[in-house]
Amino acid sequence: MAQYVIGDIQGCLTEFQQLLNKLNFNPGTDTIWLTGDLVNRGPQSLATLRLVKQHDGCMQTILGNHDLHLLALHYGHGKLKRGDTISDILNAPDRTNLIDWLRQQPLYREEEDYVLVHAGIWPEWNCKHAQRLAVEVETVLQNNPQEFFARMYGNKPVRWNNNLNGDERLRFITNSFTRMRALTVDGAMDFDYKGMLGDMPSQLMPWFKAPARQNTDRTILFGHWSALGLYHQDNVVCVDTGALWGGSLTAYNLKNGSVVQTPSQTKLNFEN
Repeated sequence: MAQYVIGDIQGCLTEFQQLLNKLNFNPGTDTIWLTGDLVNRGPQSLATLRLVKQHDGCMQTILGNHDLHLLALHYGHGKLKRGDTISDILNAPDRTNLIDWLRQQPLYREEEDYVLVHAGIWPEWNCKHAQRLAVEVETVLQNNPQEFFARMYGNKPVRWNNNLNGDERLRFITNSFTRMRALTVDGAMDFDYKGMLGDMPSQLMPWFKAPARQNTDRTILFGHWSALGLYHQDNVVCVDTGALWGGSLTAYNLKNGSVVQTPSQTKLNFEN
């Protein structure tokens, strides 16, 4: 039995299938964690979503920002952006089943010493607190999606406060799990920087290098930051290696730390 975590697929189905073949993936014994962003920007979002849903028992995902964008569009909120490739899902005959399944996926998974999220965990939250906050969002998302998506979009607030409530609280939690990369040195979320770690301006830092970070007791697995690439330090493992941007799709073996990759066949030129 093997357990892998695979980075953002974003509709790159060919690379995903090639990677599964390289892994000799056996759905009867092996399990895969997916870092979210199953869909969008790549060429085969609908088929990717159908495949993961079909193997729901052995392929477990969490929600990424592109998955949430798809859900929001389904519920009549947000706008299609240049380069979005999810219209086929919105027009699919099995759209309702796919959307209902996707909406039930969590923002946070954990098992033994590992935690899976899409982008990161706010440095002030320990893992137990983060899990509780994820459930807050998941409960609203599953029970009242219209209300949730009507207020999901936006960059504020940029700092956590335990007294946050209502829409601001839900939006901050969602952004932390699904959109976070960099923080300012004075502890605010920055949504502009998407580049490489070595090029980061001095007034910014990656979320996982924040002083007094409270969630270092487990290894946090995440994607979202394709320019960061494969990164295994600071009690985190980033496995988004830019399959969408001409890089590769990566599988990380949770049992022994080995890495298997398949090269991208997709090269896009707009920002993610």
